[in-house]
Amino acid sequence: MIALEISDIKECMAHLLIKDTFDRFHFISGSITTFNTFQMDGYLHKDFFDTEELSALPPEENFSLWKDLRGYCFSLIKGRKTPLEFQFVFCLSQSNIENVIRNEGLSVRPQDVQGLYLNFHYTQKKLICTTGTSFKGFCLDKSLEHTWDHMARVFFRRHEITAAVI
Repeated sequence: MIALEISDIKECMAHLLIKDTFDRFHFISGSITTFNTFQMDGYLHKDFFDTEELSALPPEENFSLWKDLRGYCFSLIKGRKTPLEFQFVFCLSQSNIENVIRNEGLSVRPQDVQGLYLNFHYTQKKLICTTGTSFKGFCLDKSLEHTWDHMARVFFRRHEITAAVI
C-alpha cells in the first residue's frame, strides 16, 4: 500500500470526471460533499435490470463500471465551488487481476484475491490516492501488493498524472 499525493489536482480531476482514464475500473463506493453529502454504493442490483440489459452484463461482475457513474459524479461536482470533500474507491476487474498475476509471473492464486484498489480522497484542498490489495484470507506473500503499487505509479505517469509517494 502506498499513498500518492496528486500535485496537479485540476488535471487529475479531468482524468477522473471528464476523460475515460478510469472508465474500466469498477466503482466500489464513493461520497461527495458539497452543500449535502451524496453517498454512492457501486454494487449492482441485478433485479433492477430487464432480461436484455441483464444479459449484456458479465455474470461474474457485481459492481458498476466507473464510466456508468462518472457523468453523475461530474454533475454533483461541476460549478464554481470545489467540493468540501470526496472519496472514490475503484477496483481492478477480476480478469485484469488475473492478467496482472499471469503477466508478472506471481505465485498468488487469482481466486484468493479480493481486489486491487485505488482509493481517491480529496479533503482540505489535497487529493491523495492510496493503493490497496485485499485477499480473501491471510497471505504472507507481498509480491502482488508491491506489483500493484508499482503499476499504479506507472499508470499515473502514463496518463501524466503527477503524484509523489508520501
